[in-house]
Amino acid sequence: MANFSELSGIKQWGLVILGGVAVTAVLYFTVFKSQNDKNVAAQHAWEEKTRENNELESYRPKLKQIEQQLAELKQQLEIEQRIVPDEKQIDGFMTMMDGEAFKAGVEVRRYTAKDSKQQQYYTEVPFEMELDGPYYSVLNFFDRVSKLERIVNVGGLIVSTTKNPNAAKAKRTYQYAPNESIVATFTATTYFSRDLQPPAAGAGAKPATTAAK
Repeated sequence: MANFSELSGIKQWGLVILGGVAVTAVLYFTVFKSQNDKNVAAQHAWEEKTRENNELESYRPKLKQIEQQLAELKQQLEIEQRIVPDEKQIDGFMTMMDGEAFKAGVEVRRYTAKDSKQQQYYTEVPFEMELDGPYYSVLNFFDRVSKLERIVNVGGLIVSTTKNPNAAKAKRTYQYAPNESIVATFTATTYFSRDLQPPAAGAGAKPATTAAK
């Protein structure tokens, strides 16, 4: 086989060109093509990210409005939770009623828990209550209860004088103050929003408590 130097000039140039083509082909398929594929993938990713950013940019003018709407919804939820709590805060209910009685100047003598009623979205929790006090103080108490933020319905009201408390179905008599003239029994019903999640296995509802004075 002839040496490269023994070949004619045309053949030498032909071999050089052929070798260059071969090297270029090898480099293309091993280095350049791989880098080009990465560049194409990066270009597509950049274009996709740019498209997403442009879409999000259109919401920028509405961001303040959305934040305000979220704040209003949060405030509305807090109000609804005060009106109809999502837990059976029995002690909180009694504390609230005792507070209104104290402000009105009447004595709450008894809370007797009655059977609660399960509705689709809420639970009715009734209490039979007994109180006594001056006539206008009793009226003031019921007026204050009617204006509470939390929903409390009053029904089955029976009123009598302190001289005949049995007529109001009072469970017992007390040493009434000289200015007390009215004894009343009634049912106060409060409401709790129901937990729509199924109860955990083995979990049961706690029985309602009864508080008395």
